[in-house]
Amino acid sequence: MSVLEQLLSVQEHDTTLEQLRHRRDHLPERAALAVIDTRQTDIRGRRAEVDAQRSDLVREQRRYEDEISALEAKVTEVDRQLYGGSVTSPRELQALQDEIASLRRRADDLETSLLEVLTALEPIDDTIEALDSESAGLAEEHAAVTAQLAAAEVAVDDEIAVAERERNESADAVPAERIAEYESLRSRLGGIAISRLVGSSCGACHLSLSAVDIDRLRKLPADEPGSCEECGRMLVH
Repeated sequence: MSVLEQLLSVQEHDTTLEQLRHRRDHLPERAALAVIDTRQTDIRGRRAEVDAQRSDLVREQRRYEDEISALEAKVTEVDRQLYGGSVTSPRELQALQDEIASLRRRADDLETSLLEVLTALEPIDDTIEALDSESAGLAEEHAAVTAQLAAAEVAVDDEIAVAERERNESADAVPAERIAEYESLRSRLGGIAISRLVGSSCGACHLSLSAVDIDRLRKLPADEPGSCEECGRMLVH
């Protein structure tokens, strides 16, 4: 195989490597993980909102429970005064009875409010349970897709290793100065440094060369690459 054919083989391997690396960077499992991450972020946001609502209700619940507990303690204390024998005045006894009745009415109102809070907590707790279940399912899905991604990466990495080895074997057969020229062109011309002359057109930019350029290419030595006057790439003639 001529030097130019070897250099063209290097180009083909480099193109294959770029495609493989692009495929590795854009494996469908990566997109699937991104979707799962977005869903998990959404769930965390919804969970935070629901947690805030629940915290507010729990604070109300505790406030009502504390007030009810304090009222019950007060009722016990007044009841003790009422029936303890220390109070004998009918007017004072009536006042104690009225106080107990007032305390119990207040306690009833608080218990009604407490029941409303407990009722409001039920659907919130159901929502939290549903969100946690969904989050757990996504975590399992994330783990499974992560494992699939790792396996896919290994498979592509194996292909890359083979392509790199074959590329290096082809490059070893090309003089160092020609490889240096090739690498310089690749860096400037979007990864494509050399192509075949197809008829009268450059195989890279697909533009037609003039008759003068074609004649010039035909007169070059077999291992001397031509050059496309349009794009500047080396041409295998």
